[in-house]
Parts: sequence; C-alpha cells; structure tokens
Amino acid sequence: MSATTTQSATGRRKTAVAHVWMTEGTGQITINGRLFEEYVPTVELQNAVLAPFQVAVLVNKFDVNVIVKGGGPHAQVIAIRHAISRALTQYDPETRKLIKPKGFLTRDPRMKERKKYGQPGARARFQFSKR
Repeated sequence: MSATTTQSATGRRKTAVAHVWMTEGTGQITINGRLFEEYVPTVELQNAVLAPFQVAVLVNKFDVNVIVKGGGPHAQVIAIRHAISRALTQYDPETRKLIKPKGFLTRDPRMKERKKYGQPGARARFQFSKR
C-alpha cells in the first residue's frame, strides 16, 4: 500500500475485455474517455461496477480509468467489475477475503458456441423431410 501507486488489472467476460488503472483519488470513474454515468446508463449496471468498492469499504477512494472492448453492455460491466476486483486485491491482499466470496474474482467462462458446418447454427439442424 504505497502512496499514489497505480494498480492495473484486466477483467474478462465472454468477448468483453476491460483494462483498469486505479490511482488514489476522489472516486472519479472514466470508461473509454466518457463519464461513468454516461457510459453505464442504468442504476443496476452502475451498482455492479461499484460493488467491489462497496464490499471492500473503499468507496470514493480511487480514481478509475477503464478501457473496455467487445461484448455487450452487461458483459462489459461484468468485465469491468472483474478487473476492479483484481486491482483491489493487488492494492490490499486483505480485501481478497471480502471480495472472493461474492464471486467477483471468478472469470465467467461461458462463451458463445461456434456454428458447425452443415447446419444453420451451433446446435440447430436443418429441417428433416422424409418425403
């Protein structure tokens, strides 16, 4: 826990990848160069981003800069949450005991299944006609 040190981490979900840089500050969050409230419009998703700070009781202690690519809005938010959780455990290893039981450090492994040849989708089959 050194003063004004930047913590960086990467979080992922599906095809979304979030890179996070945290410095001690006032709690300002910037995502892809835009304000947090502007980039994440719903309160539910905003709470998901802020959840690791609330669990670790470190709200408004860090300025966070995020670059996130790929996936949809929900996948991006979960990737950001994953990256913030990893950065907080780098900052103070004791926070891991609080964050890990909530599942914020677990990478969601579910991915879209690839389309297979000879069929219209991953599991769908072309309609069978006997005659």
